Amino acid sequence: MRVAAVQFEAGQDVAANLATCLRMIDAAAAEGAQLVVLPEFCNHLSWYDDREHARRMACREGDDFLTAVAAKASERGVYVKINVTLARDDGRTTGTNLLFDPAGALVGQSDKQTLMGSENDHLHRGSEPGPVVETPFGAVGMYACMEGVAPEVTRGLAVRGADLLLNSLNSFATDEASLHIPVRAAENKVWVVAANKVGPLLPAEHLGTISAGLKVPAEWLHGAGESQIVAPDGTVVAKGPRTGEAVVVADIDVTTARDKRRPDGTDVFRARRPALYAPIGRQPAANGRRPAGEQRLTAAVVRAKDLTAGVRRALAAGAQLLVLPELQDAATPGILGELLAGTGAVAVTSVLDGDAHVGLVVAADGVVGRQPQLHAVERLSSTALGDRIETFDLPWGRLVVVVGDDAVYPEVFRVATILDADVVAVPFTPAEDWELRLGLPERAAENRLNVVAAAPLGKESAFFALSPDFTLWTQWEGPFTGRISHPVTTLVEPDQEVATAELTPAQSRNRLVSRGTDLVDGRPWQLVEAITR
Repeated sequence: MRVAAVQFEAGQDVAANLATCLRMIDAAAAEGAQLVVLPEFCNHLSWYDDREHARRMACREGDDFLTAVAAKASERGVYVKINVTLARDDGRTTGTNLLFDPAGALVGQSDKQTLMGSENDHLHRGSEPGPVVETPFGAVGMYACMEGVAPEVTRGLAVRGADLLLNSLNSFATDEASLHIPVRAAENKVWVVAANKVGPLLPAEHLGTISAGLKVPAEWLHGAGESQIVAPDGTVVAKGPRTGEAVVVADIDVTTARDKRRPDGTDVFRARRPALYAPIGRQPAANGRRPAGEQRLTAAVVRAKDLTAGVRRALAAGAQLLVLPELQDAATPGILGELLAGTGAVAVTSVLDGDAHVGLVVAADGVVGRQPQLHAVERLSSTALGDRIETFDLPWGRLVVVVGDDAVYPEVFRVATILDADVVAVPFTPAEDWELRLGLPERAAENRLNVVAAAPLGKESAFFALSPDFTLWTQWEGPFTGRISHPVTTLVEPDQEVATAELTPAQSRNRLVSRGTDLVDGRPWQLVEAITR
């Protein structure tokens, strides 16, 4: 089928916004699209004096605005997914996704569960999971903007059978297009169609004041565009420009999203272990978080052919945490212990131990921590799996070890951050391109975790460190570039035997991306049953 994501500017004139919506649906249909996805908040700028103003400007089911959109879907014989603010009969005002079928019937709706910044002031959160809508071409799930910056909403839709996810955005963040949109396709092995705004996202007359308040340059308070269509392997098959109206189209085969196997044959959905992810569905504690770790930690990736020389090089560079690739031989932990004598540093790797693939934390006095792999994989004969995620408290902060193929499960990192991890060490062998390009940077970004990933020689490894430039209403140390949550990435070349980088454990404490929006504690924990059961 042919799908389209359309991007355009919306202002405070509701009638003008409706005309733009109808014109862009026409443009997409003229290019043969059978499904058209529009941006978030199509009816009105997300800018209100108060909650009463937001409700007054919101759509109502069956009003002229939505009736016109439904009629256009029927006229053109296409599915239309639109996002508007909606005044509910029970007094709530929600940010709502609506799906109209080619007959103009409303066949699905979902309310935004995670609100961003000032949206908390004038909208209500969704109170139930959005539906998976069955259509002749496949099962469809809907989400909006901030819901795609964290994993729960899209994961829940995919686990419940969605083949195609439709994302409407109202975002000035450039890392939506480079990271948050495509990773949701890759990690869930589904298609994603995402439509973002362009033009000012706030009233032009207030841009200067708002810019000063947010400490974000006014030119960056415009929709970031780059609407896109993404395949289940994370490949962006079509993308719009950074600025200006556009109709982005692609022909897709929705049925390819039903194959959840990795190259070794592991079905990553069948291998999920929901009981391990139970903390994701628990109410966040109001207090009691452990103190922040150190401001600076020197970490190293070591995969030298001469282990002794490689470890000594890393230690000479001041490394306090050394991460080796997975599946070292049985003698390696003993050698590491001897090399670390008198240093206070620790090393992380993994070995096969009987029927288990086990991550090890090694210090001068030997193995001080063990983390068995949590998910079964076809590439290894090991059958004994761990039953929980362990944490290891070290002088510079709290460490979690993610072993091998566990790295492709977003739930593992989510639980790690709920357990107050500062740094995650990942000894692994990537089997798919998206793992290092999208998966691990997203795990750092969506959880505020420092991540060190060590792959064998011949494959890239990487450090993903947290920047203090994150929270939108505080002064940034560096210039604002449109990237909000993307980690500071240091790639290790395939032939590089030893590399070091600075991590920032203390930055894992700062999870507030905007006022009232905590990346972790703001998760829709009441609505994640599909993930945890």
